[in-house]
Amino acid sequence: MADVIPNQIFILIIVVVVAVAIIIIVSQWKKVKSSSNSIKLIEKEIEIRKLTMVEKDLETKKLMENRIPLPKEQEDNLLKIRDSTKNILGDVGYLHNEVNERLSRLEAQTEQKKLENIIKNIEKKEKELLKKKI
Repeated sequence: MADVIPNQIFILIIVVVVAVAIIIIVSQWKKVKSSSNSIKLIEKEIEIRKLTMVEKDLETKKLMENRIPLPKEQEDNLLKIRDSTKNILGDVGYLHNEVNERLSRLEAQTEQKKLENIIKNIEKKEKELLKKKI
């Protein structure tokens, strides 16, 4: 009879551990299922946003193709804006190129100075070695 009580307690502990494990597994499974559903929902929302962006783009292209004739004054104003934009973009491109060229020149000059210093050091060491031999 004394052996029966520890065995029953051991079995009860195992049953409790198994029950807790099953509860944890079920709750984790529910979390995984809900997160996968939310991921699917987010993917659908992204697809819908992409479709609306494409629709807006198509509408814009359609409007650009079917241009409504503007009054001469507005047309001239748009031409001036486009010309000034082209000029500014040209200036920006030129400045980018100028900056890149100047940086390249600066890097080359720096490298040249380093190499000249190395050559001077080598020449000094060669002279010292020649003096020691004599």
